[in-house]
Amino acid sequence: MATASTGRLVKDELYEQFARIGKAAAHPKRIELLDLLCQGERSVEVIADAAAMSVVNTSAHLRVLREARLVATRKDGTRVFYRLADDAVCEFFSALRDLAGDRYAEVDRIVRDFFEARDELDPVNRDELLRRAGEGDVIVLDVRPREEYESGHIPGAVSIPLADLKGRMPELRRDTEIVAYCRGSYCVLAPQALELLRKRGFTARRLEDGFPEWRRAGLPVATGREPSTDRHPTSTTEMTGP
Repeated sequence: MATASTGRLVKDELYEQFARIGKAAAHPKRIELLDLLCQGERSVEVIADAAAMSVVNTSAHLRVLREARLVATRKDGTRVFYRLADDAVCEFFSALRDLAGDRYAEVDRIVRDFFEARDELDPVNRDELLRRAGEGDVIVLDVRPREEYESGHIPGAVSIPLADLKGRMPELRRDTEIVAYCRGSYCVLAPQALELLRKRGFTARRLEDGFPEWRRAGLPVATGREPSTDRHPTSTTEMTGP
């Protein structure tokens, strides 16, 4: 028969295991890496560039996440590619982000100062974008890096990474509203794209969240690359929901 002392030991052991997740996520850069990997698999070099870190530091942080079984790896020759262990990890990141938004006034201040200050028009929600994209009266613009677009994107979206936007604006029609999206609710790429587009006279809004939320909602997702000779991507569409 179990005693009170053995019950206490069991609880201590369980909470120690639970704490492993908290310890692994207890660094802002590791949280950013989880955010990046919610977009899809990528090499350590690409992750390091996106996170503005050295490859050595990025590898060290990824090692911590891997030891906590939050990320997994595969090798392709000499290159190592990282991905989230499963969708539950992205859900964990989203819950952590949303909880911080609910608890800390600093998050609300940052959102007002950066995101809302750039919203001349209200952001577009997922249902509206799905309907309008189906009707063909909107240009859906993916401003994430190319490898993120190829890993998964909103069907019909045009891929123009933010770094290339100034030079590729002539490809965009001025008589059609543009809805830009990126990595999620707090991704800075889409708001920066809106500023550039509006300065050139385009009507532009942003998706209220981003691609990870779109995919988790079970909405259609496409994969593959967009040919440089055509504004419309050649890709495979999959239904991720019921």
